[in-house]
Amino acid sequence: MIELRPFDTLGAANHGWLDAHHHFSFAGYHDPERVNWGRLRVWNDDTIAAGTGFPPHPHSDMEIITYVRKGAITHRDSMGNEGRTEAGDVQVMSAGDGVTHSEYNLEDGETQIFQLWIVPEERGGKPHWGARAFPRGERAGAFVPLASGASKDGDALPIRTDARVLGATIRAGQSVTYRPASAERHLYLVPATGRIRVEDVEAKARDGVAITQRDSITITAIEDSEVVLVDAI
Repeated sequence: MIELRPFDTLGAANHGWLDAHHHFSFAGYHDPERVNWGRLRVWNDDTIAAGTGFPPHPHSDMEIITYVRKGAITHRDSMGNEGRTEAGDVQVMSAGDGVTHSEYNLEDGETQIFQLWIVPEERGGKPHWGARAFPRGERAGAFVPLASGASKDGDALPIRTDARVLGATIRAGQSVTYRPASAERHLYLVPATGRIRVEDVEAKARDGVAITQRDSITITAIEDSEVVLVDAI
């Protein structure tokens, strides 16, 4: 099963400083057919105006992964962490039993992010935050784990759930095959840039592709593309 979810069918809210698009039900947008995909609960596509952002607010019991597509995001939290994550790089906040954080665009131009929320396997636990660079060249022609709950993905940022967040850059005409651990896994794929074909389904930048009941998928780039993939139970 491969289902295309075009960008123009996503939930949307433009707050002036924030232009948000929701792959799944979030805030004022609710679609009973798009509440979650396995443990993947949120995939927000946010454009944040320069000098603005999300003021301090709390979270608990959620694994929150931010993939920066353009610009940079500056994070501060109640654990004393502070960091700036640039385009192509990733930060993870495991909210555990509770944390307060802010996310601001302190750059001169707009920042664009994908923010993903994945449900943890267990409630509670000590919260933590981390970020790291993932040079695009290291993801050329292959999926590289960016955040993962699997011990085999040792270089990935840790999350407390049976899920993997992966990134790949694929040149036009090139194909990449991904094989989940089982056909029961829930895969959700979004091209950050470019245009791709997932088997016989074509997706443009920022479209969503929901996949399950597949032993493998082959992604072919129609244009040079940057792709983010979640593999979750």
